[in-house]
Amino acid sequence: MTKREKIISCIQEGRGVLGIEFGSTRIKAVLIDENHNPIAAGDHEWENRLENGVWTYRLEEIWEGLQDSYDKLAEDVKNTYQIQLTRLGAIGFSGMMHGYMAFDREEKLLVPFRTWRNTMTEEAAAVLSECFAFNIPQRWSIAHLYQAILKGEEHVEKIDYLSTLAGYIHWKLTGQRVVGIGEASGMFPIDSATGDYDAEMMQKFDALVADKGFPWKLREILPKVLRAGEMAGALTKEGARLLDRSGCLQPGVPLCPPEGDAGTGMTATKSVEKRTGNVSAGTSVFAMIVLEKPLSAMHREIDMVTTPAGDPVAMVHCNNCTSDLNAWVGLFAEFAECFDIKADKNTLFSTLYQKAMEGDKDCGGMIACNYYSGEPVTGLEEGRPMFLRRPDSHLGLANFMRSHLYASLATLKIGLDILLKEEDVKIDSITGHGGLFKTKGVGQSILAAAMNAPISVMETAGEGGAWGMALLAAYMLSKKDGQSLGDYLDSRVFAERKSETMEPDPADVAGFETYTKQYQACLAAEKAAVQAF
Repeated sequence: MTKREKIISCIQEGRGVLGIEFGSTRIKAVLIDENHNPIAAGDHEWENRLENGVWTYRLEEIWEGLQDSYDKLAEDVKNTYQIQLTRLGAIGFSGMMHGYMAFDREEKLLVPFRTWRNTMTEEAAAVLSECFAFNIPQRWSIAHLYQAILKGEEHVEKIDYLSTLAGYIHWKLTGQRVVGIGEASGMFPIDSATGDYDAEMMQKFDALVADKGFPWKLREILPKVLRAGEMAGALTKEGARLLDRSGCLQPGVPLCPPEGDAGTGMTATKSVEKRTGNVSAGTSVFAMIVLEKPLSAMHREIDMVTTPAGDPVAMVHCNNCTSDLNAWVGLFAEFAECFDIKADKNTLFSTLYQKAMEGDKDCGGMIACNYYSGEPVTGLEEGRPMFLRRPDSHLGLANFMRSHLYASLATLKIGLDILLKEEDVKIDSITGHGGLFKTKGVGQSILAAAMNAPISVMETAGEGGAWGMALLAAYMLSKKDGQSLGDYLDSRVFAERKSETMEPDPADVAGFETYTKQYQACLAAEKAAVQAF
């Protein structure tokens, strides 16, 4: 049987596994075969909007995006293999972590979806962090809930279910109010010993709001926590129609626990074991380091979450990464069109990224502040993208692009320095993935400079979180009894997959250190800009 015939048989017999991830700018669906190789894909571009001071996506945009990405995947199957996609072996959904989606008993959304990008919960995050003696970031679901309580928002007493984007989609397609443990760890702190929400902290929260007289306790409105590999329900008839507008997809497909983009990133880069880590760089950027021992102190810049299997992870999450960089590339594309030059998007990015490698190691006196939104790591509630340069700076395209690439990782470096320099966290391997690493060698070398550590990029780096989510669904479907997620990835998925590792260039490391110091100094100007307009 040829490779093509094997794929067709896999699809026809319903052994293909589907992963769908809702990213900040793209919803991607990936279908994999029994060897975990992508065999079809579909995607849908979308963008969050700032409405009444809240970064959000509308419900109709969520469902239109899901259906469009699935339609395109099914069309890819039909065009490539001349067959209709009607059966699946398993499905997994992933989305941007954190945020706030609150529903009443009639399953009505009580307030517009508040995404991870919002920085409106500073007061709540501070109070809860002190109460729990545990860092609660602003974007976590519990911070949004408590901020709504502090503001006296009327909808709070009506809450029947509080979920994330991935949890919401999973609920609507299966009827199950569950999330994966990695996703849950971005809603409320997890006790890694029990694999559930921290009971003591939950009691403290209920006591904190007891005088409000709400008709619910916190546990009653949060989704159930499941570990990777557990069954999380099946696709209902209604769910099948929500996913596939054509009505061809059969219900009954088993679903794995929905996970956040951090969990799928760890899975897609085989970074779920102790002393491993990964950096996901796109609209936002975050680093995940699986710890071998607890940190010595609480750091407000460091989030404590878990792997999809429930192991403790130190996370540095930055709201801003490539949005400003992408905007400038868009400006260059518009400039080119003025001269009737239609530049391919991928070629334009690749050319400009490569040009950046010709720039000065410290960017020659240029600083880009890439804050589209607030940045809790550096204490900014709002963002104002800015570009600054000294009068004696070496103005040129190479330095300009290099400064924006450095800016994409500068805030991440500030947070990582706490782990690597203050906490002396040991890391055996770091893997990069996401849009920043698509141009070979560029994002990889800059991350190596930022961390002063070897960085690997796998040949599957471009597949991203949707592929990682499909792997989690495949693990649920075909793991051996007692087989850990790490062992499954090692033996079944990555045993023969290639990666390239790049060592840091000492000159790049020194240049990035200089740039970061200047970047931090220029944050005073960023704060002033926020106050000014």
